[in-house]
Amino acid sequence: MSSLTPILRSLHWLPVHFRVIFKILLLTYKALNGLAPDYIRDLLRFNISGRTLRSSNNRLLDEPRANLKMHGERAFSVAAPRLWNKLPLQIRLSSSEAVFKATLKTYLFKRAFDL
Repeated sequence: MSSLTPILRSLHWLPVHFRVIFKILLLTYKALNGLAPDYIRDLLRFNISGRTLRSSNNRLLDEPRANLKMHGERAFSVAAPRLWNKLPLQIRLSSSEAVFKATLKTYLFKRAFDL
């Protein structure tokens, strides 16, 4: 893999692991903004607190517990909220899908290649 890293970087391609994260987060963005099918939207819930907190406007998702250790954590309903909540607020609050995709790819590219 280390010999491919400069090539991926020069082509501005994400490594496979980060590409999977990109796809999960893009589908999550679409679901939260009414651009995905209902069956996907129904898998995600916003984290709603009984009290008014500063974090209430951060668009954080409720992270369900995985039933099975291996496959449960890979389920979209578990992985998507975990990844979404780790994103910077600026990306979560993107105004459009195009802006979200561009800022997300830049963020993941920097993480993948330690820039």
